[in-house]
Amino acid sequence: MKNKERRPGGKPPAGTTARADRGQGGKPSGKPARAKPAAPTNYDRPQRRDEQKPRPAKLSAPAHNGRETQVETIAAEPARPLMLRSGERPAERVPLILESAGAGDFHLIDSGDGLKLEQYGPYRIVRPEAQALWPKALPAHVWDNATAIFTGDTDEDGMGRWRFPSEALGETWPLSLLGVDFLGRFTAFRHVGVFPEQIAHWAWMKSQIEQAGRPLKVLNLFGYTGVASLVAAAAGAEVTHVDASKKAIGWARENQSLSRLDKAPIRWICEDAMKFILREERRGNQYDIILTDPPKFGRGPNGEVWHLFEHLPVMLDICRELLSPKAHGLVLTAYSIRASFYSIHELMRETMRGKRGLVESGELVIREAGLDGKTPGRALSTSLFSRWVPK
Repeated sequence: MKNKERRPGGKPPAGTTARADRGQGGKPSGKPARAKPAAPTNYDRPQRRDEQKPRPAKLSAPAHNGRETQVETIAAEPARPLMLRSGERPAERVPLILESAGAGDFHLIDSGDGLKLEQYGPYRIVRPEAQALWPKALPAHVWDNATAIFTGDTDEDGMGRWRFPSEALGETWPLSLLGVDFLGRFTAFRHVGVFPEQIAHWAWMKSQIEQAGRPLKVLNLFGYTGVASLVAAAAGAEVTHVDASKKAIGWARENQSLSRLDKAPIRWICEDAMKFILREERRGNQYDIILTDPPKFGRGPNGEVWHLFEHLPVMLDICRELLSPKAHGLVLTAYSIRASFYSIHELMRETMRGKRGLVESGELVIREAGLDGKTPGRALSTSLFSRWVPK
């Protein structure tokens, strides 16, 4: 879980209500009511984990974390109603805490006082972390000697900057995780091109693919720089990677080459995730594993608004229809602290009603591992998740 959600103040964003305009005296002005928009068409992610309040849309504006908005203007998809499900809900396993102590070139060194100290390959990096409520365990000189320190924007509503105490560094550097190579990146929104809290999900996915005895088809929605897609492809899966950011797709392709997976069966789709899955549903295409990692708020190219609490049920409902008869799992990760994991847990169970299997939900946490990467410390909560598996 991340910072507490800020409640949008004042009037709701334009295009999110369906009230008729009224003239003086509260009488109807004669203007037709503005219909509530259908499912949004592009989830540009202003800040991937650490969500923002919705703001007025600007067509073709770059995303605030360096992830560009898809620039083509396409009419919104018609709304798709939720299907009425029958049958028993799947069995449940709660709470489930999926813990990672790091992998490859990453581990969490220390945390506290609203900060975290991480190891990414040769670099030690300090970034804000609101969940780190406790005091730091390591002395100040360890933190002060970090390679890179993100400053400003402690409230995660705007850009900050990187400070390099010893020497200036380039934008990228090589990293390796779960057997794939990729580039770390110093972005203006504190992110570094990979989200290691997902290691537990990626390791589970990798194991499922390697043990399946057949090529699995994996759909990765909101795939960002493609690390999960590369992990899946390296394990032997056929992968469809979807992200609305042209820049992120470009980074993902660059990572593909760095991992020497140029010939791997990966489709890189630069498109709005909802638009894509609606089309896949109409075509009858199916997948064995689906990963979905939606933002809390997002904007489409025409000002459409993605709101997690409003649109997630339909997205999950469509994802259910995209699961193959021999599917291995549907994984949802959410970063909104306004909801508990039980909220998405019950949503997932209702979505999978009549599908049998098991829904397991809880939190993803990263365990501190000290300077040597081997000394267990405190666990830092990073996100909520819910996962359906067939058994």
